Amino acid sequence: MTDNYQKIVENNLQRLYTATPPDLAARLSARCDGNVLIFDAFGEECRVAPTGIQLGGGPIPSVMGIIVSLYALTASRQALSIEPWRSFKEIPNSMPYWGAFTSHTEQVLAPHVAAIRDKADAICRIFAGAKMAGGDFAFALHPLPKIALCYLFYEAGEEFPATVSCLFSNNANLFLPVDGLADLGEYTSKKILEIVRG
Repeated sequence: MTDNYQKIVENNLQRLYTATPPDLAARLSARCDGNVLIFDAFGEECRVAPTGIQLGGGPIPSVMGIIVSLYALTASRQALSIEPWRSFKEIPNSMPYWGAFTSHTEQVLAPHVAAIRDKADAICRIFAGAKMAGGDFAFALHPLPKIALCYLFYEAGEEFPATVSCLFSNNANLFLPVDGLADLGEYTSKKILEIVRG
């Protein structure tokens, strides 16, 4: 049985392949294999086809499928512009999603900061990312080819708990609508936790 999320993915793919821009692969930073678009998403090979989306050689989870299909639909000719990084609150029309973003993208990682530090090299390798200056430690990840996320980690001290901040590449909102950006942060953080838990 097809769930509502899967129906959204199917509708997005139908729209995409009904009026496909001739430069779609370039817009997505993807390569083509016939009518299949191939690029990395959430640290795995992603294949977008008229019949569906695969991630890592299998079916993509439904919400991640929505994110990827929206990325394909929103495809912009603009290049990725990373700096200056922007907080989620700086992205236009993001206010309805502030609470969920803070909870599901940032706070969910705070209890695991020490373990994330230990696995930072592996996380960066999987997400084609790199360690950065900032916080007690930081890294930038690429959950989608044209969107980067910068995670800043602050370890717990005697008086303060551990905290995490997630920033977006400067023009991220050109490549996903704001609700998609909120979901992108959440599912990137979920993937970080999967890596940490091994």
